[in-house]
Amino acid sequence: MTTTTTTAPAAGAVAPRQHPAVRRPSLLRLTAVELRKLVDTRAGRWLLITIGLVTAVIVTLQLIYAKDADQTFLNFFVPSLLPVSVLLPVLGILSITSEWSQRTALTTYALVPRRERVIGAKLIAVLLTALASVLASLAVAAVGTLVASATGGAGTWQFDWSLLLNAAILQVASVLMGAAFGLLLLNPPLAIVGYLLLPTLWAVLGEMVRPLRGPSGWLDTNKTMEPLFSSDALTGEQWGRMAVSLLVWMVLPLAVGLVRTLRREVS
Repeated sequence: MTTTTTTAPAAGAVAPRQHPAVRRPSLLRLTAVELRKLVDTRAGRWLLITIGLVTAVIVTLQLIYAKDADQTFLNFFVPSLLPVSVLLPVLGILSITSEWSQRTALTTYALVPRRERVIGAKLIAVLLTALASVLASLAVAAVGTLVASATGGAGTWQFDWSLLLNAAILQVASVLMGAAFGLLLLNPPLAIVGYLLLPTLWAVLGEMVRPLRGPSGWLDTNKTMEPLFSSDALTGEQWGRMAVSLLVWMVLPLAVGLVRTLRREVS
């Protein structure tokens, strides 16, 4: 018969400490971190300030120089969206490329090894910022309308609320296109130049080269997104043209950039 003996722990021995399981940060927490990063850097902070100032300056200029009959809520709101849609993609690029330009990728992806969760949080953060910019345009337009009413302008509040959805589509698509180029190129200057140059070059070629005029109507985002602010509802063809252009300039570079970022070696 075999006898089993158990060795008792020596007197004074310390039992090994049980470490609590480390929980991975939630997507909500990661998004909050990425939102904070947008204002932590000097470039991101000043870009956000510039977006706010540009919106306020446009409304102020309209109050000074526009005819009284044109000083309406609608006329204050729509023009304030366009320059913001130009600046938001730069914010998306800076957010996506910050880990590589500031050499924090090693730390970030060591703390959160699943890179797609970090990228997802960055995309949600810039998307929320784009929606916040629409609310800021609404607020500034409301202030402009109140001032116009008090100073003899038209000050009318008539507004087609479908334009609010269209404005959100414009700003979200703009910032995600910038983020897509940032994810594809992972270099802030290169991504900014690529985002500004390639669609513009395509638009110019579409006007100059006759065989490209047909495809340009489907791939030039300036043309496909222009109907968002027309007085009539968008037709099925117009939605289709917009979808095709966003597929080329947003979804495709976003998908390729995601694969590249997941496979890139961090050093």
